Amino acid sequence: MQAFLKGASISTKPPSTKDRGVTATARSSGENKKAKPVPWVEKYRPKCVDEVAFQEEVVAVLKKSLEGADLPNLLFYGPPGTGKTSTILAAARELFGPELFRLRVLELNASDERGIQVVREKVKNFAQLTVSGSRSDGKPCPPFKIVILDEADSMTSAAQAALRRTMEKESKTTRFCLICNYVSRIIEPLTSRCSKFRFKPLSDKIQQQRLLDIADKEHVKISKEGIAYLVQVSEGDLRKAITFLQSATRLTGGKEVTEKVITDIAGVVPAKTIDGVFAACQSGSFDKLEAVVKDLIDEGHAATQLVNQLHDVVVENDNLSDKQKSVITEKLAEVDKCLADGADEHLQLISLCATVMQQLTQNC
Repeated sequence: MQAFLKGASISTKPPSTKDRGVTATARSSGENKKAKPVPWVEKYRPKCVDEVAFQEEVVAVLKKSLEGADLPNLLFYGPPGTGKTSTILAAARELFGPELFRLRVLELNASDERGIQVVREKVKNFAQLTVSGSRSDGKPCPPFKIVILDEADSMTSAAQAALRRTMEKESKTTRFCLICNYVSRIIEPLTSRCSKFRFKPLSDKIQQQRLLDIADKEHVKISKEGIAYLVQVSEGDLRKAITFLQSATRLTGGKEVTEKVITDIAGVVPAKTIDGVFAACQSGSFDKLEAVVKDLIDEGHAATQLVNQLHDVVVENDNLSDKQKSVITEKLAEVDKCLADGADEHLQLISLCATVMQQLTQNC
């Protein structure tokens, strides 16, 4: 027995220089592992409610709940990239702190399986759990959990209907936050149980401020004109703008990010190409028109992107009469629907350009 104890005794000798070197190396390698490259979208995601930009009403309600008031069931809706998911995650982190966040928050995305069975089992079981634990920093912790259902408009009607009873039954211990792009796809019984908040598209000024701030922190060379073009291309989606900025920075490798680089990364059809399409339509020659459309397809431009850009050009064109604009826009809507249904891009673009040619060449 003594021999066993002697063998298990802890050595009190100080570690040798060699051992110290090994320990130091292991520690430094561990530190190096921690500094993993993170996408800028996640790196600069708002960490607290105050950092959320341009959504005053939502921020005011969440701040009240952070001060101790109760939180209602929430429904956030609005265009992508306006801060819906970031807002509720930031609020949950402030409410529960980093330790309890994982225990108190269940987040389900459209990428997860969210049929009626998941709502009945996973969501219901989580909602039925009793709330326990307190924050280590001594701050008051709310007596409820939060279930975040991101992209709720892609849930089936049956799954949404199954959620109704759970929301009512577990109201003492659980709050639900539904996030969607289209509020019309959420069934009426669910919307009536939630406080609705519309997330507005971010203004150009706020997007430019945020992008300039990120560019400054990441030492990216980009002019104010370049930032303005980036905002225009991303169409009010800040997440898209940040992703484009990071991609453009990697592509240039430390050089200045120009409008041409952003155009290539974003898949935008160059203005010169759009002018070429209009010129071919004005010529009245179907052969020229077909050649231009073939070049567009061969260069790999997306037909949906061309439709969106043509719409903007047609609406802003002062040389077209109201009648011409209405006929072309109606055709744009038809083509957009056909493309969404999986129609052939080449045929749809020829059909669209033929309509534009008819309107441009006829005498009004």
